Amino acid sequence: MSVEAHKETLEFQAEVSQVLNLVIRSLYSNKEIFLRELISNASDAAEKLRFESLTDEALFEDDPELKVRVTIDKEAGTVTISDNGIGMSRQEVSETIGSIASSGTRKFFESLSGDQTKDSELIGQFGVGFYSAFIVADKVTIVTRRAGLGTEHGVRWESQGEGSYTIENLDKPGRGTDVTLHLREDEKEFLESYRLRSVISKFSDHITIPVEMEKEYYGEDEEKPETPEFERVNKGTALWMRNRSEISEEEYQEFYKHVSHDFENPLLHVHNKVEGNNEYTALLYIPQRAPFDLWDRDQKHGVKLFVRRVFIMDEADKLMPRYLRFVRGVVDSDDLPLNVSREILQHNRKIDTIRQANVKRVLGALEKLAEDDKEKYQTFWDQFGKVMKEGPAEDYPNRERIAGLLRFASTGTESDEQTVSLADYVSRMQEGQEKIYYITADSPAAARFSPHLEVLKKKGVEVLLLSDRVDEWLVTSLTEFDGKTLQSVAKGALDLGELEDKEEKESTEQQTEEHKALLQRMQDVLGEAVKEIRVSQRLTDSPACLVVEEHDMSANLARVLKSVGQDAPQTKPIMEINATHPLVERLEGEEDGDRFGDLTKVLFDQAQLAEGGQLDDPAAFVRRLNSLMLKLAGA
Repeated sequence: MSVEAHKETLEFQAEVSQVLNLVIRSLYSNKEIFLRELISNASDAAEKLRFESLTDEALFEDDPELKVRVTIDKEAGTVTISDNGIGMSRQEVSETIGSIASSGTRKFFESLSGDQTKDSELIGQFGVGFYSAFIVADKVTIVTRRAGLGTEHGVRWESQGEGSYTIENLDKPGRGTDVTLHLREDEKEFLESYRLRSVISKFSDHITIPVEMEKEYYGEDEEKPETPEFERVNKGTALWMRNRSEISEEEYQEFYKHVSHDFENPLLHVHNKVEGNNEYTALLYIPQRAPFDLWDRDQKHGVKLFVRRVFIMDEADKLMPRYLRFVRGVVDSDDLPLNVSREILQHNRKIDTIRQANVKRVLGALEKLAEDDKEKYQTFWDQFGKVMKEGPAEDYPNRERIAGLLRFASTGTESDEQTVSLADYVSRMQEGQEKIYYITADSPAAARFSPHLEVLKKKGVEVLLLSDRVDEWLVTSLTEFDGKTLQSVAKGALDLGELEDKEEKESTEQQTEEHKALLQRMQDVLGEAVKEIRVSQRLTDSPACLVVEEHDMSANLARVLKSVGQDAPQTKPIMEINATHPLVERLEGEEDGDRFGDLTKVLFDQAQLAEGGQLDDPAAFVRRLNSLMLKLAGA
């Protein structure tokens, strides 16, 4: 069956054009990485073919020796990186090269500042990939055919990287992909074999697929054959299988860039070999920066899975829990079958054992980092802290270790930075303090200046300030640390234990009795809007606040759920009043009527606003407030 060889000229997505401009401008000083990226892509294509061939050997098309070749044409001024891997169909070329199918793309471009130094750092989070070819080339040509399709299904793609590209069908006898770079005039250094060999040795030595170049001949005795002969120029030893003592830090870093397509060095790595009933090797990395798709629900994550040095699958997410989805690297097992599938991984005890051991090693490495280099750990936390907060709910057996790695903002510091560990908090607890106090809110300011904190501030008791969305889920699963219960200051009756002296308790009881009539009158005004009105132990400066029962859903969590389209149960708040506040004293002297009702409702609305809520009828609140102000002014 023939394929119509129609040629199209299409425009890049606007995002692609921006990436091209940014890559060329920001990475020019490190231009040789283009070869690393293109060889990595070619290696990935070969590995994917090897995996798909496990269920369909016909994909090899009588060419089972997988390889990557780098060839030079000095007359044409081109360098070509070829592979006999999985290849691409016309649709795959359009989807892969002509657009950027990353949900993090928009956020990436919103982050661009125009500052070359800052923008070049962002490249590390976004990845470089194929587009790095335009650092050294003013035109790039791709000729490719997907394994298993007929020779007439070859595809030619070409672009000068200036906003458009052409795509057409052609005959291609062999499967795989050829990427030809038409080098710029000032990049002719890459037409020299020794230059390319040195780059391959530097960046791609560890790739297990052979990387070949034309054999070189020296001296008069060696006659160059008419048909070019090729030789392997990379060592091809699986880096993770070598002894740690034999691997340099630079080799670890370059291998990370290969498996992650990151531009920056990793923050740290964990490398270990396990022998015994379950034999495997793991080389795991933690990046310096969070990728832009970290919060994408459909984002694939995880590490590469190998079985006896044979690539099995990319992003094997069963090897790492969701809260560690930023971890990159490889796991190579000696015990799994070569035809392992994602379904088999779901119910495999060996995989479960590997996963549990890897989690412990990653957590151990983070614990060591937190102890040895607080500044470096803070860098990690700033990038991945919100993800780590998912841990206690997801990984119950390790929740205590994860809790030790968490960091929070606190009233014990003036900064809103999350730098305080639970161990720090416990070490500063006052004599007689039995609980770890916290508050959840929708912003750091709302948490720090909440009226719920007033009596604790007066007593000098530290409170953790939780303002990330994930914090609401965190505190439902992390209920204690080091034997100390975590207690919300906005739930239930505030139990200060030994921190509360006898006189304060007696005073609250006395005020409740003295203001019983006022509490009932206010209850009559607010009716079903509140569950109860009572005298507060929390307040020292504010006239009123809203709390919920100990086991009710917090108002902040209800708002978070509604913001993502989830139903939240209707929970009536409890209104607490500060009986010694001038406004409450003024309310006590008011006769029942419109003015008393207006004052009561204004106090209730103010309490809602103070804890981050929204008013059902803000216009009514403004009218009441204006009316009261006019009366006070004597108008």
